[in-house]
Amino acid sequence: MSLETEISDLWNRYEDGLTAEEAGSSELETLDAFLAALEAGEYRAAEKVGPAEWEAVPWVKRGVLLNFGLRETQPRTYGGVDYYDVLPLRSTDDLADRGARNTPDGTVLRPGSYLGEDVIMMSPSFVNIGARVGDDSLVDSNDVVGSCAQIGDGVKIGANTLIGGVLEPVEDAPVVVEDGVSLGAGCRVTSGFVVGENSVVGEDTLLTPRIPVYDLVEEEVHYGRLPPERRAFQRYVESSVSDEELIPGKAYKPAVVATGLEQETLEATQREGALRE
Repeated sequence: MSLETEISDLWNRYEDGLTAEEAGSSELETLDAFLAALEAGEYRAAEKVGPAEWEAVPWVKRGVLLNFGLRETQPRTYGGVDYYDVLPLRSTDDLADRGARNTPDGTVLRPGSYLGEDVIMMSPSFVNIGARVGDDSLVDSNDVVGSCAQIGDGVKIGANTLIGGVLEPVEDAPVVVEDGVSLGAGCRVTSGFVVGENSVVGEDTLLTPRIPVYDLVEEEVHYGRLPPERRAFQRYVESSVSDEELIPGKAYKPAVVATGLEQETLEATQREGALRE
């Protein structure tokens, strides 16, 4: 029986009323095998179906949810600190073989997260369950990579950046940052937004489906996605709220402007090869 079938059967039993108290060694072994497969990169929570277009893999997201629904919260200890969770922290024994690095005092990996080859995690930073960080990517200080988020190869996530997560509904695709993207410090990417490959996003830019992306290259307006190979930055445009008596004068709402990439922009975002030695 495949792991997908085992998770699907377990999900049906969970929906029929199976509880954490009733889950035995067989059920927990299935959940452990599922988390190990995610950590090994055998499965992922979303897959690419077109240019900057992704779909969720529902059974994988159900497997993640089962690890909360069929496990009981337990007291745990790490680094002399007591905490309570349904899962322990992820083992990092596999990272050395991939050349991945995580600095001490604050890099946190939850089980079921995947780090590719030569990934660097600076402290403090956090990668949640089901998330995937591709080869040669950098997760900088004070970064959060949310549940099931998909980070491509060669991605640079600037400091103080939030990559949102998503577990429910299981059909919704998570946040995706495609290969070669550079996110400036302080960015926020949420609610299943897709950042197209090789794009450069300026500092403090908010990318969410509720905010329009004005693509000056194709002269189009996008919601929920930034096309590949764009330079994007935050701007504010006049809002109709200013017509309300509640707010005197003009009011503004956020927008994102996307332009073509220039050689100077690409050179400025290249990573030093010495970091990979």
